[in-house]
Amino acid sequence: MAEAVAEAMGGGTHLLVQAGTGTGKSLGYLVPALLHDRRVVVATATLALQHQLVERDIPRLVEAVGTLPGVDASYAVLKGRSNYACLHRIRAGVPDDQGTLVDVPQGPLATKVLELRAWAEQEVEDGGTGERDHAPRHTDREWRQVSVNHRECLGAAKCPFGQECFAELAREKAQRSHLIVTNHSLLAIDAVEGVPMIPEYDVVVVDEAHELVSRVTQAATDELFAADVDRAARRSQRHVEGSEADDLADAGDVLRDAVNDLDAGRVDTLPDALGDALVAVRDAARACLSAYPKDAKSAGDDGDAGLTQAKGAVQDVFATAERMAAHRESDVLWVAEGGEHRPPHLAVAPLQVWGPMRDKLLTDKLAVFTSATLRLGGDFGAVAGSFGLKPSEDVDRAGGQELERDEDTLPWRGLDVGSPFDYGQQAILYVARHLPPPGRDGLGAAQLDEIVELVDACEGRALGLFSSRRAAEAAADAVRVRLPHLTTLAQGDAQLPELARQFKEDPHTALFGTLSLWQGLDVPGDTCQLVLIDRIPFPRPDDPLMSARQRAADKAGGNGFMQVAATHAALLLAQGAGRLIRTHADRGVVAVLDPRLATARYGPFLKASLPPMWTTTDPAVVRKALARLAAAAPSDAR
Repeated sequence: MAEAVAEAMGGGTHLLVQAGTGTGKSLGYLVPALLHDRRVVVATATLALQHQLVERDIPRLVEAVGTLPGVDASYAVLKGRSNYACLHRIRAGVPDDQGTLVDVPQGPLATKVLELRAWAEQEVEDGGTGERDHAPRHTDREWRQVSVNHRECLGAAKCPFGQECFAELAREKAQRSHLIVTNHSLLAIDAVEGVPMIPEYDVVVVDEAHELVSRVTQAATDELFAADVDRAARRSQRHVEGSEADDLADAGDVLRDAVNDLDAGRVDTLPDALGDALVAVRDAARACLSAYPKDAKSAGDDGDAGLTQAKGAVQDVFATAERMAAHRESDVLWVAEGGEHRPPHLAVAPLQVWGPMRDKLLTDKLAVFTSATLRLGGDFGAVAGSFGLKPSEDVDRAGGQELERDEDTLPWRGLDVGSPFDYGQQAILYVARHLPPPGRDGLGAAQLDEIVELVDACEGRALGLFSSRRAAEAAADAVRVRLPHLTTLAQGDAQLPELARQFKEDPHTALFGTLSLWQGLDVPGDTCQLVLIDRIPFPRPDDPLMSARQRAADKAGGNGFMQVAATHAALLLAQGAGRLIRTHADRGVVAVLDPRLATARYGPFLKASLPPMWTTTDPAVVRKALARLAAAAPSDAR
C-alpha cells in the first residue's frame, strides 16, 4: 500500500485502496505523505480516527523518522472555526435574542458555561489548542455559548483577542506544517464549496473514504427554521432603525404557516404558498442587511460584536432562503418532519456531489482514498463513480494503456491490499433463508425467536445492528424477558460510550442499537462473537435525498436501485459485518436475518461486498458453532 500511495503521489494517478482492519493502513499513507515534497492533507470522517492519528500514529512515526535528512515531520490539526472556543465570546459575552451581549446566561446553563470558560482560560495559560474535543463534557447548546461560526467571527484584525485566538493559532500552525490532519467536512467546504479553509496543498488522503459522499452532502446541506428567521429579526432590531427587522419577523411568520401546511417529504414542485414565503424571507433578509449601518465602529467593542453576529444570522437566513427559492434541478428540497425539540422545517441538499468533487477537488489535487470498504460487488467502480471518477478512466481497465491526465481525463486505479485475517476460518456468514422477508411492521415473531435462540447460544456476546430504534428495542425487550440471566442493553439506555464500556466489560451482555453502532464501534475479543443484522440496510423509500438520487439515475438511463439503494446497503452491510473480526484471535458469526440476501437478484452483489466468510443457511450449524465458541471463551472477557 505504501508503495502504491507513493507512486500515486508522484505520478498524478488517483488511487482507491481497500485495506482491511489490522493492515495498518494509516502507516501505509503516512510514510509516503511525510516523504512527499509538498504539503499533504489527511481527512478523516470520525474523531476517533483523528485522535488515533494525532495522538498515536503520527507521533510514533515522527519519533522514528523525523530526524532523517530531507524529512519534514511537522504536522498540525485543523478544524472548522466553531470547533474552537472563542475568547471574545467568553470574555465579552453572548448576544441574546435582541443582540445585547450578556455576560452570563441564566438558569442551569450558566454553571456549565462558567466551567467551559474557565477551561478555555486555562487552555490559554497552558498553550492548549482550545478544541472542543478537549473540553469538559457538554452539550451542543452549551458549546454554542463559548464558540462562533465563521459568519459571527469578528476577524483576527478587528478582534481584541485576535493574537490569542485558538482558531487563528491553529491556522498559523497549519501554514507552517507539512502534514495537516482535518475532517471530511472542512475538506468539502474548502474544496467543493470554495471557501478557503485549508492552506494550499498538493495531495489529499481521504481515510474512511466510504463516508466521504455523505459528509460532503452534509456540508452542502442547509436547513431553514422559522425560528431562525425570528431570531435574526430580533437581533437586528437594535441595529436597524427602520421597519426592516419587523418585516423580516413577519416573513418568518408567513414561512412558519407555509411549512406547517405541508406534509413531510420531498418538494418536487414548489407550492405557491411556500414559494411566496421563501421569496418574502429572502427579500426581507436582503432589505434588512442593506439597512445595517455602513460606518460601524471598530469591531473591537462589545456593541460591534453584537452587530457582527446579528448581521451574520441575517446573512445565513438570506443565503438559505435564496437557495431554496431558486429550487434548482441540482438541489433537492424537502420538508423535514418535526421531532421532540425540532419543529417541521425546510432542508435542501445537492442532488449529487460527484460533479463538484470531480471539478473542484479531483481536477486540481491528487487524491488517495482508503477504507476497509471500497470494493462493492467485487469492484471499485461504484465507489469511484460516487467520487466523480469514470469507469473509462480506470487505468487497470484500460488494459495497460497509458492514460494522460488532463482537464477531461482523470486516471485512477483501485488496489485491494487484502486483510491479515483468515475470514474463511475465523467467521461464518449465516443468512436466515427460512425466515419470512422483513415487513413494514418491524420484527415479527419468527425473527424474535431467531434472535433469542442465537443470543442464547452465544450466552450474550452479541451486537445487534437494527434498521430502526423500534426494532432494536423490540429485540431487547424479547431477550430480556426470555433470557433474564443475561444483561441486555439497548441504545438509549445510556450514552453510547457508557453502553460500549459495559458491553466490553461484561462478556454475558448483548447490545442492540441502530446506525451509530454500525460504524466505528471497536470491540475485539470474546465479548463479541455474534453480530446480528435484522435486515438489509436499504435507505428508507421515503428518504427525500436518496429517492431523488435513485430517480435521477433512472432518468439518466442507469439502474437507480443498484447505483443508489444497493450501493448504500452494501457499504453499510460491509461496515456492520466488520464489527466482528477485529484481531487474529477473534471468531464468530455474522447473522443476517433477511432472506433476500440469499434469494434476491441483488444478493450476489451484496455478498461480494462482504469479507470472504464461510457461508451457511443452516440455523442448527450456527447455533452449535456459537455454543462451542461460548464454551471456549473465558468467563470474564476483560
